[in-house]
Amino acid sequence: MSIHESSGLTLITPVSLVELVFRLGIALLAGIVIGLEREIKGKPAGLRTNLLVSVGSALFVLIPIQLGIAQENPDSLTRAIAGVITGVGFVGAGTILKSSKIQGLTSAVTIWVSAGIGVAIGCGLWIIGLIVAVMTLVILRVFSRFESYL
Repeated sequence: MSIHESSGLTLITPVSLVELVFRLGIALLAGIVIGLEREIKGKPAGLRTNLLVSVGSALFVLIPIQLGIAQENPDSLTRAIAGVITGVGFVGAGTILKSSKIQGLTSAVTIWVSAGIGVAIGCGLWIIGLIVAVMTLVILRVFSRFESYL
């Protein structure tokens, strides 16, 4: 996110093609890392799901930035983020509710985190996105072993 101070207002400006590709590439990488872990464990929301959620979330926040809408009206970015959260809620609900049984809560939350990572990266906060991706991987790998031990 390019931020400039101009007469007390914070403006979000469109980014270059290189920056755009970089952000989408990092979102793709984060989605792959989380998705592969889920795929290896044979979970319902695996590689493609987490990858598409991460990249799609980055896309939805990049659109108002690239169109200059976020620069003119910073609330548009907040609305885009809220739309991502709402959409991911439906995907997560579909992951959890199968027949009359609730299962797959971790898969749903992983989708939710992948969306958050994509949003952060799309907004230019790629370091935060990568840190959370690594933290998510550690949580999914280490804590599942810890839970088994308990």
